[in-house]
Amino acid sequence: MRAVLESRHLDVEFTVAPGEVVAILGPNGAGKSTVLHVIAGLVRPDAGRVRVGDRTLTDTSDGTRIDTYDRRVGLLMQDPLLFPHLSVGANVAFGARSGKRLARKASRVAVDHWLGEVEASDLGDRKPRQLSGGQAQRVALARALAAEPDVLLLDEPLTGLDVAVAAAMRKVLRRVLARQGRSSILVTHELLDVVTLADRVIVLESGRIVESGPTAHVLGAPRSGFAARFAGINLVSGRAGPGTTLATGWEQVWHGSVDEGFAGAVQLGDPVAATFHPSAVAVYRDEPHGSPRNTVEVVIAELDSRGPAIRVRAEDQPDGSPGLSADITAESAADLRLGPGERVFFTVKAQEVSIHPAR
Repeated sequence: MRAVLESRHLDVEFTVAPGEVVAILGPNGAGKSTVLHVIAGLVRPDAGRVRVGDRTLTDTSDGTRIDTYDRRVGLLMQDPLLFPHLSVGANVAFGARSGKRLARKASRVAVDHWLGEVEASDLGDRKPRQLSGGQAQRVALARALAAEPDVLLLDEPLTGLDVAVAAAMRKVLRRVLARQGRSSILVTHELLDVVTLADRVIVLESGRIVESGPTAHVLGAPRSGFAARFAGINLVSGRAGPGTTLATGWEQVWHGSVDEGFAGAVQLGDPVAATFHPSAVAVYRDEPHGSPRNTVEVVIAELDSRGPAIRVRAEDQPDGSPGLSADITAESAADLRLGPGERVFFTVKAQEVSIHPAR
């Protein structure tokens, strides 16, 4: 898609592959929601084009503009926007009939299927006023998916939910987002949403794309100011090992704890990501021994001043992911006499490492 809106200082262009989940990040007012509204047909750009597969939804050069209800684009926002006078089942049936023009009997089958997919089968007879915030969002997701959209747009759908409910909703989203080659775009301010749901990240600032790339690369080595503030973490990718461990492809084993929202959801061999803050990392010249901890030998790539701290960044990980970082005091850096090219040991306690399902 390409969209230019002069009044909102927006000028962006990007593509999303079938089955891919792209997270759009940026400060308030950067244009994130506007991008979604252009794709959904709620906002007409001054110039640009929106294509989904072989279908052109918007093209300002020839005046093409498909109506919102014919775009096969689903939009899920912070407010579920369920029809208050309809039951949960009727809300989902509305989505099914609007998407494929299904007969009543066929729409009932779709309702049962999608309420089951979002773990809300027991809610079919309730009215929206009888639902909790998390239940309402599940129903809104079922309604959006029942229309079988080619593209699913998610505009901060987990904002306002409590931690446990957001974690459960995140688990549902992981299961259904990339089904049947559907492309998805996620706008969020939550780091965990990005780590667990997104294949790729786009960063917007002042209506322009300032950074784009695979999730691990953008979070691990951010080039924009916003991405650096947003991430602020180390990230290691691998597969779930026995217990609460992560095994990398280069024979490292990381010990940590599985995020409580995914307890029981991570199976042996599943793709996972371990995250931990640079301030949790200690640096040693010689391999330390003693209390249980994660210890890895690294080669220093660079040192950088971060206010009162010194950030020690290691060379890229063997899979090409950005190198790990440690934040230490200037006094420690001076005592260790660190420099680029030198081998040191990074250690971090297991309780500081959080392991999440990853895409």
